[in-house]
Amino acid sequence: MSGKQIWIPEGDVLKERRFLSKPEIIEHLLRKFDQLPEGERKVFTYGSGFLGLNSSFAGLIANSFFRRVLNITEARFTSSLPMAVLPFLTTVAVYSGVVSQPLLSGDLNCATCAMVRGGLTGSLVGGLYPIVLALPMNAGLASRYCTSPMPERGNMLRFWISVFRPVLKRMSYVLILQAMFGAYMGSRYHSIYVKLLQIPDSRIDSEQLHD
Repeated sequence: MSGKQIWIPEGDVLKERRFLSKPEIIEHLLRKFDQLPEGERKVFTYGSGFLGLNSSFAGLIANSFFRRVLNITEARFTSSLPMAVLPFLTTVAVYSGVVSQPLLSGDLNCATCAMVRGGLTGSLVGGLYPIVLALPMNAGLASRYCTSPMPERGNMLRFWISVFRPVLKRMSYVLILQAMFGAYMGSRYHSIYVKLLQIPDSRIDSEQLHD
């Protein structure tokens, strides 16, 4: 029999429901998703946006730290806009790709895996990525406006590491908070997914009666 098994939790026991093809699984889960309470649908749909907003704030904070270290006073808006927009869009897209969409396609059935994916996305994409992104942007501004003496070519790596390290240390709490929030959202998404699976699907039930 071709297709993939979909499992429906029933108490503490997992019971095999039937084999479904990939498009059937997605259709089946989306149909159930529409039957969830409105509050849980909103959490599942817009929850990653909150992680993205935190990522935007992380980008703005990191940008501010680098500007102070490199004595940059020009192009404040020019450097702040991408640091708010790019981390938000990237975090939402990655979270959707590694947590939300796999759940709604039946590919992520492990609660721990959802938490780990959410935590890693929060810390790496929502926390570390904005910091790394802010470094070359402010390095370019410092070079353009000559706000900080640039090192000789042989000392470039050492110089930028010395600039990056204290900012990363000051932003470490952001990485921890983003990891915790991402893991919480992953757990929350999976609990909604479990509730979604427990919703009876009359269409499949009627098909089983005729099998």
